[in-house]
Amino acid sequence: MKGNEAIGEAAIKAGCQCFFGYPITPQTEVAAYLSKRMPQVGRTFLQAESEVAAINMVYGCSGTGTRCMTSSSSPGISLKAEGISYIAAAELPCVIINIVRGGPGLGGIQPAQSDYFQATKGGGHGDYRMPVYAPASIQEMVDLIGDAFDVADIYRTPCMIMGDGMLGQMMEPVEFKERTERELPSKKQWKAAGLNGRKKHNIINTLFLKPEELEKHNLKLQEKYRELEKKEVKYEEYKCERENDLIIVAYGTTARVCKNVIKEAEEEGIKLGLIRPITLWPFPKESFQNTLSKTKQGYLTVEMSCGQMVEDVRLSVEGMKPVAFYGRTGGMVPHKEDILQKVREILGGEK
Repeated sequence: MKGNEAIGEAAIKAGCQCFFGYPITPQTEVAAYLSKRMPQVGRTFLQAESEVAAINMVYGCSGTGTRCMTSSSSPGISLKAEGISYIAAAELPCVIINIVRGGPGLGGIQPAQSDYFQATKGGGHGDYRMPVYAPASIQEMVDLIGDAFDVADIYRTPCMIMGDGMLGQMMEPVEFKERTERELPSKKQWKAAGLNGRKKHNIINTLFLKPEELEKHNLKLQEKYRELEKKEVKYEEYKCERENDLIIVAYGTTARVCKNVIKEAEEEGIKLGLIRPITLWPFPKESFQNTLSKTKQGYLTVEMSCGQMVEDVRLSVEGMKPVAFYGRTGGMVPHKEDILQKVREILGGEK
């Protein structure tokens, strides 16, 4: 299946009841696919008049306890940022898809990873965070959508799937596996959907005029984020069990390129490992602590950006090892030979 269409089918199989979206390249096929499929299975598809409207429809729909989703691409996510902050503050579950294109501004429609800061450092206003998943294949993207819906419900939080434009547009074989749904709250007692045996209506609100109350709410959110950091970190370590000359850090489709780099480097006698964050937030800090003794020359972060994830890598390493960076931007994809040349430069020609 094409990546964008696989996203739509995976959302249906994960129990998504409502989709609200607006077309923007390179994710338009998500909405196009769901516009046909959702009515076929008795679910709701609605094309909003704008990205701002779409995210606020998600806000309202999620407030009823209904599984819902929206999708967009970079500039569209910027327009949704205020709504995402409101949803996080109101502690409402939903899934947000971002198929990233080059920026800043209108940019271009080619693939990029330059929304890392936007996704992991908040994006909107206030002290909020949200889980961000970075799949490296269409199969993994399909699998993570089910996980994202479950995590959203368990923690009452928005979750983002962030893939680059290649994942949205390429085609790969996909298996929609039978998955074991995690233990979810049996009843969403917080939802605004009638009294349901309560004496008073639930009111969903993010306005706290008294600073003491707002601080209390923020501290409650921070406790939830700490729990997410303890329990919901995902990453892959590839050839990191051995002693390496260097360990590459990359996510998404860039990590797939880097695995080919590792293969070619071995032919030259260069040993490389790979840390692939699957959750960009919570970031897999422990993986770096685990591998500090397994890398002679430190780490090389490879991204389709001007170097956004490299900051989290340096924070995770805590100055114990050098951290280098190689990246392409504007929709350009790092080529394996260029990455390998950067590796050679770091190693100073030594094998």
